[in-house]
Amino acid sequence: MSTISIDRTGFLNLSSHGSVPRHKIQRLSLSPTMKMDSKSFEKVKKEEVSIQLQKSSVPQLENPRPSNLRFDRLQPSDHELNQDRILEFGRFVAREAILDEEFWTAAWLRAEAQWEDRLGERQGYANNFKRQFAEEEFNAIKRRYSGQQGQTYTCVVTVRKEERNVKRTVLKSVVGTLDFSIRHLLHGESFPGEREKHVFCNISRTNLNKYVYVSNLCVAKSARRQSIASNMLYFVIESARSKGVEPVYVHVHRNNEPARELYQKIGFELVEMANSLLLKQQMYLLCYKT
Repeated sequence: MSTISIDRTGFLNLSSHGSVPRHKIQRLSLSPTMKMDSKSFEKVKKEEVSIQLQKSSVPQLENPRPSNLRFDRLQPSDHELNQDRILEFGRFVAREAILDEEFWTAAWLRAEAQWEDRLGERQGYANNFKRQFAEEEFNAIKRRYSGQQGQTYTCVVTVRKEERNVKRTVLKSVVGTLDFSIRHLLHGESFPGEREKHVFCNISRTNLNKYVYVSNLCVAKSARRQSIASNMLYFVIESARSKGVEPVYVHVHRNNEPARELYQKIGFELVEMANSLLLKQQMYLLCYKT
């Protein structure tokens, strides 16, 4: 396993049970000091496209719907995982999720993020909502890994580093997550969503029309302000660069200034041509060119 350094050109002011990983690139090593704090946003049963933070820790449900999950399962060691693509920073490691328990924890983090700002709701109702949301998102993650719609999908998690004589379960180890997928622009598009996606639109499947799309970025409340969000984005950027794919796109809500500031500090820029199209949805489209 080799170690390389990321070229920081374009970065601003920065000092299973599951399936076996499909991709392998070099091991990464850097320690940026970005901090993040943001609100959540949901875009109509599709992908989460803004930075979201967990309100509370992940509970160990007594009777989870996915019956094959082991909530007492210990986080596997680096040697057991044998992954070549990781990013180490501080006390954490960002890498691809490979265990069903990691997929479930990522889904629960997203469920917590959906409920974070909904104060005053009854606790029982909130727990039922989060459990249902997590179950649906867990199944959605599994479907995305099936490679539907010609997309290459990856679920990224940030886990706590191994410590001598310290054993953690998967649920207590995972503190952040995001999704990214490699897609193709429709015929005639210069950015995602530029034209209506009719049934008869052709997808131009060439390297020039490939791009990476980021979604579902969430960080646990207990792990905020430790550069987890920014480092997961670095992981995505380096993954895109290693595959020769550019650019990287992400949607963010217009009122979510902390999220927009985070992306822009890393090097994402607003796609001005997309602003008028996204005005009704109160969204911005940002782009990072690797």
